[in-house]
Amino acid sequence: MATPHLTVVRAIDTSLNFTPTTDDEKGVVCYSPTMISSSGMWQGVSPLEFSLPIFIVQISIIVVVTRILVILLKPFRQPRVIAEIIAGVILGPSVMGRTKQWADGVFPRRSLLTLETVAHLGLLYFLFLVGVQMDIAIIRQCGRRAIVIAGAGMALPFLIGTGTSFIFQDQISINVHQFPCLLFMGLSLSVTAFPVLARILAEIKLANSDLGRMAMSSGVVNDICAWVLLALTLTVCETHQSVLASLWVLLSGMAFVSFNFFVIRPLMRKANRRVPDGESITDFQVCVILTGVMTAGAITDTIGLHSVFGAFVYGLAIPNNGPLAVALVEKLEDFVTGLLLPLFFATSGLRTNTTTVTSPTAVALLVLVFVLASIGKIVGTTIMAAFYNMPFREGLSLGFLMNTRGVVDIIVLNIGRDKEVLDDQSFAIMVLASVAMTALVIPVVTSVHRQSRRLVGYKRRNLEISKPDAEIRLLACVHGPRNVPSMISLIDLANPTKRSPIFVYAVHLIELTNRASSMLVVHNTTTPNATRHGRHMSISSSPNLFSAFENYEQRAGGVSIQPLTTISPYSTMHEDVCLLAEDKHAALIVLPFHKQQTVDGGLETINPAIRQLNEKILSSAPCSVAVLVNRGLSATGTRPGTGHNAALLFFGGPDDREAVAFAARMVENPTVSLKIIRFLRPEDQQAGSSPNEPNSPGTITTVAGESYPGRNLDENCLKEFRARNQGNNFVGYTEKLVNNAEEVVSAIRYMESMHQLYIVGRGYKNAPGSPLTAGLQEWSEYPELGPIGDVLVMSDFTKTVSVLVVQQYVTERASAGAAATAASSQERQPSQQKQGYTTASNGDPSTSVRTETHEGVPAAFGISR
Repeated sequence: MATPHLTVVRAIDTSLNFTPTTDDEKGVVCYSPTMISSSGMWQGVSPLEFSLPIFIVQISIIVVVTRILVILLKPFRQPRVIAEIIAGVILGPSVMGRTKQWADGVFPRRSLLTLETVAHLGLLYFLFLVGVQMDIAIIRQCGRRAIVIAGAGMALPFLIGTGTSFIFQDQISINVHQFPCLLFMGLSLSVTAFPVLARILAEIKLANSDLGRMAMSSGVVNDICAWVLLALTLTVCETHQSVLASLWVLLSGMAFVSFNFFVIRPLMRKANRRVPDGESITDFQVCVILTGVMTAGAITDTIGLHSVFGAFVYGLAIPNNGPLAVALVEKLEDFVTGLLLPLFFATSGLRTNTTTVTSPTAVALLVLVFVLASIGKIVGTTIMAAFYNMPFREGLSLGFLMNTRGVVDIIVLNIGRDKEVLDDQSFAIMVLASVAMTALVIPVVTSVHRQSRRLVGYKRRNLEISKPDAEIRLLACVHGPRNVPSMISLIDLANPTKRSPIFVYAVHLIELTNRASSMLVVHNTTTPNATRHGRHMSISSSPNLFSAFENYEQRAGGVSIQPLTTISPYSTMHEDVCLLAEDKHAALIVLPFHKQQTVDGGLETINPAIRQLNEKILSSAPCSVAVLVNRGLSATGTRPGTGHNAALLFFGGPDDREAVAFAARMVENPTVSLKIIRFLRPEDQQAGSSPNEPNSPGTITTVAGESYPGRNLDENCLKEFRARNQGNNFVGYTEKLVNNAEEVVSAIRYMESMHQLYIVGRGYKNAPGSPLTAGLQEWSEYPELGPIGDVLVMSDFTKTVSVLVVQQYVTERASAGAAATAASSQERQPSQQKQGYTTASNGDPSTSVRTETHEGVPAAFGISR
């Protein structure tokens, strides 16, 4: 019994890299089953002498130090894995471990076995989740270009790494097996950390660019190939076994993979189909699957492969587009990636002992090998990118992005160290070099790659300057499945036809977190085939989110829909949306309101951060913006024989004119009836009789003089609209004389039940000629909707009225007088322009509601003076 016990202790000493200082320390370390939890500090015994209290303390210290480093590195936009590894280096023998009290009291040798065991268990489940969320069909969908670039980015650094390591093997690999060391060095130098790469692309706003899509495609191919090569490397590196034994390891591994894909995967698909719609899997099923993760890891560890390989392959066997995957990610991911995975990277840092680096020659040669291999990856990727006609700067940036390290390479290095094919010195240098290389990716890529925004010819930034029958490009943003029906209804009301088509970019906005699912969702939604055929790897979103848009595209004429996904923190998501609008030359961005309708008709907040996002987009958008408050819009008009009654409230100003421009497209829809209600002060008009004016229920008003800048533009806009719709019995125009804001609110309340949709201009900063709404801003609850939009969504207003609040991108053409200077300045800086409402940009609230008004309609239906 003593011999196995002694063997375990020696293995602990080797794995944790502690050198005994005396002969006594080479003896047996005793473990008592009664030393798990302490009896209390009042008994005179230190709690840190017991395994459970010290384990809790170690986890707490690691999490706290990691979070502090994440905050410190956040201004430098560094991925979280760097902070986790550095935390381990700081807490380990390289820094704080030099103090004997710290090393013996907080991280003693006897406790690290438990810490590393839990850390590897977390790694096991993390790689299982990565496998669950990864679709192996991606390799076929990526196309030849991504596969060739990924292959060149792996082959060249592998050859350079193994070649240079072979040349300098006597200096850099002392007392280790030479051939396995070369393989592990080459593999660690050639891999790309795909989850870290996805995080970096989202951080530097390149996930939706051509460069980002190519990097994601190549990265996922590289990641899958890395696991295959790791399995092969482990097979041939069993130097203490015969060739026949290595062959058995290879055959057993192939049998394990085949069993997962031909037995486990069909069973998982069957289990997916048996889950009723809208329901989740049972706790028993979750328990069975999670037990299978540990079983798969134990099997691959038994046959000679590492346990993480079994967990990854087992995860690949679970379909990533069903309720099984959704439930597993929701139940596991936060705990695994937030607590257990940082333990693995921290223990890697704890095992990185810089005091073992004693040979300057070996250090210099190892750094040289690393640098040469990294250069080889950059050169190979750049050459292949140039072969496929990518610009040099993009190819160079792609090469640096493919040098992202952090997950797979750390795993490879740890396995190599555990199998004694890498010594402590090589392990420490390679870990630190990987951290340094990953830290360089973001600053280098941001300086080398200058995203060429296609702003040339981007002139139609609003609807007013676009022709009524011209194609418009619309950016429809959604946060979840509940936003999709109302967004589709609004697009349909805009009447897309072959004569006046609408190109819609359906953008799914996902908050960027440290979760792997929010990383992996980017790839499949940005590959060309996936985009067209609706294949999405999003675990956190409904699989029917984009399919609803595509179904509408198939049955509707004149509309083209391209699904996109943007993953960012809410604090910077507005930058992604604005960059997308610039890149796609959008004329209008449509945003969902931050509140959704409840069962009783009220409004509940989805996420307060969405409101801040809307406000930032409104203040920095390079085109016009509309905010949609949905209260039954998707259900309106779906019943046979019914239509959409809309009303547009016109006060004047660029926002109201933009609302009229949107309404001009709606009136072409045969299911839409529209009424424009114009609000005027008595002193701003003089009456004149025009009984033959089209679509006029009574007298027509002629404005006396220009009482505020842009009044002539308002008059011309309305005259043009009415002239174009002369004879259309489903378009009505009426005017309302009011003296103050109170009368405006009363008039709106009078007509609230007559329409299902109101269209208004935002009018956040009123022009001097709009005193009718000036008093409403003082008690506005939702200033992002403007004063009139705020009135329409008040809790005591009708609960069945949807509101579309429109804000125009003010250009020189839409501005007057002093606003011309501000507008031209905004054109020069579209990403930072503030909509120019301070001068002539009126922003009067102009709400458009769908209403059926025409000549002969009773006075109770239309509002008359």
